[in-house]
Amino acid sequence: MKFFASCGKGLEYLLADELVALGCTRATAAMAGANVEGSLADAQRAVLWSRLASRVLWPIAEFDCPDEHALYAGVAAIAWPEHLADGHTLAVDAHVSGEKLTHARYAAQRVKDAVVDVMRAKTGARPDVDVEAPDLRINLVVRKGRAIVSIDLGGGPLHRRGWRETQGEAPLKENLAAAVLMRGGWPKLYAEGGALLDPMCGSGTLLIEGALMAADVAPGLLRLGRALPTRWRGFDLPAWQQLLEDARQRETVGRAHLRPVFHGSDLDPHAVRAARENAEVAGVRDALYLDVRDVRALPEQSNPRGLVACNPPYDARLAADPALYRALGVALKRVAPQWKASLLCGDAELAYATGLRAGKKYQLFNGAIECTLIVVDPVAPPQRERSEELPALSEGAQMVANRLRKNLRKLKSWREREQVSCYRAYDADLPEYSAAVDVYTTDEATPRIFLHVQEYAAPADIPEPVQRRRLNELLAAAREVFAVPREQIALKTRAKGKGGSKYGQFDTRGEFVSVSEGDTRLRVNLFDYLDTGLFLDHRPLRLRIAEEAGDTRFLNLFGYTGAATVHAAVGGARLTTTVDLSATYLEWCADNLRENNVGGTRHRLVQADAVTWLEADTHEYDLIFCDPPTFSNSKRADDFDVQAEHVRLLRAAVARLARDGVLYFSNNFRRFKLDDAAVATFAQCVEITPETIPPDFARDARIHRCWRLQRRP
Repeated sequence: MKFFASCGKGLEYLLADELVALGCTRATAAMAGANVEGSLADAQRAVLWSRLASRVLWPIAEFDCPDEHALYAGVAAIAWPEHLADGHTLAVDAHVSGEKLTHARYAAQRVKDAVVDVMRAKTGARPDVDVEAPDLRINLVVRKGRAIVSIDLGGGPLHRRGWRETQGEAPLKENLAAAVLMRGGWPKLYAEGGALLDPMCGSGTLLIEGALMAADVAPGLLRLGRALPTRWRGFDLPAWQQLLEDARQRETVGRAHLRPVFHGSDLDPHAVRAARENAEVAGVRDALYLDVRDVRALPEQSNPRGLVACNPPYDARLAADPALYRALGVALKRVAPQWKASLLCGDAELAYATGLRAGKKYQLFNGAIECTLIVVDPVAPPQRERSEELPALSEGAQMVANRLRKNLRKLKSWREREQVSCYRAYDADLPEYSAAVDVYTTDEATPRIFLHVQEYAAPADIPEPVQRRRLNELLAAAREVFAVPREQIALKTRAKGKGGSKYGQFDTRGEFVSVSEGDTRLRVNLFDYLDTGLFLDHRPLRLRIAEEAGDTRFLNLFGYTGAATVHAAVGGARLTTTVDLSATYLEWCADNLRENNVGGTRHRLVQADAVTWLEADTHEYDLIFCDPPTFSNSKRADDFDVQAEHVRLLRAAVARLARDGVLYFSNNFRRFKLDDAAVATFAQCVEITPETIPPDFARDARIHRCWRLQRRP
């Protein structure tokens, strides 16, 4: 038979491996779960032993389900007296998608109605509903017009182990804790004599789960006690009793040999007290050492081997403080440098804030919160000699390195004077090595340097192997000059494709780092997109906006990630409005505003086509920034061509200017020609391009053009 085991998003492949290890014939990862092949006894073993599954669902019927009538008929066709005994209670969980069935609660009600009607007609008795502890829990999934009705063999959520008496403000689900431990290789480390440390233990979830894993205690034993997980008539009771007997024998042996190698601490005494109470119920209190302690005061670990498993605070309920993550990383390097670490962090940026170099990264979900799990091994790797890490440069690479160093010397006094931490260091200075190299220095307690390398299209007569060699030489030179590891270089390469040279696939690392510019802090993503979220050539114009924004009503058209908006807000703008068609960019803008402690109704984000919205808007603005793309097309708006549309765009924008208001208009279309005659009819216009080109882009003064406009009297 085939059955389905559900789990939290991000755990699917780990769950599939676990189910095969538990004896299932086959398991393949699916969305939020695994499709499994095996016997009913295998499925019942998963209910008792799976540390990762949320539910184990045994299907009993599948049918076409275009609407509620088909749903009722399909459920009513099932011989329910074969599944549900007289006097037993039931509950229905439903998950639906489609045009006709849109409400899960209503779908669950229709399933319940069908079951009750069948049972009343067949037995004369009507089963009652018990949503908390039913005798039979039914699961319905409707997707793409097909319904699957299953028996929930576990009778409810499997992550509830039965030992949690007290929980903290943001408890970690037990099956997610098990995933953190498994990714860190905890069972193997314990078998090799290792210890477990959680320096921010909260109510003790990771430590208790780790102790129960080490003691070989089936996760379903405490939850169920001597009760059956379900009273479904098809349940294989002899197989279940044999599973329980084997599990209890293993538990007896495992608890007797459990070593007291579990160390936890937390700054909150209430959390530590909760951890002690939970450990007592779980029967592992004597194996845990718990105390109230700041992470900065951790003692050195005497065991040479071990795992640090930790879930630092990261969401809206618990402040996500990068300084705390940095303190955690520093402490772990000091107290357990040769240990392994498995840290569930709020996002990639907070993970980076630890200062630990992750060997592996995973995207997991703690409920609805997307998190980043990093696995570090070891916590503090030994420093390698530079000569071992970077081979000697070739003649071409040495030439590029020399030019990079020359550029850095030339820009040094300007960078120090203006406190510029993100800049262009190289822009095809040597024609054979045709790429741009941008430097991004993170705004962290211990700053890190990232390089963003963007390859330019090579002439058609240059063989591809030559292009590759030159690019590799440029990368080697950049690593040598900036002393950065390979994983801190974001490379955007050209690929041959239909229609000519274009950029190839990008990474999907989901990694954001924060950088500083002027008085602001901005988030950039160097790996996932062609652009990083921050156009470095517009730095002078953003700083100019910050200077002029005091007590103004600011409008940012084609707002992108909102860097100009943040500068205006930090510069004292009374109101800001940011308009962009992309929800992704507006969300990024919101993150940038939060990064600078800016928020509230005074800062409006509008998802709309900028030109259409502008022509319908009736508000006045004192300061407007408009930096449209050269060309864009979207299903949600008409195509936009800056050359063809700029007069219409500028006329609408100038009409929204207050008296003495200023509009800054720029674009990076190299063949752009402003229609001076048309613009002169409604605006005073002065080109200020030279004032907006920073020194690091002086080699390419055509990177953009910029004008300052005001309304004609």
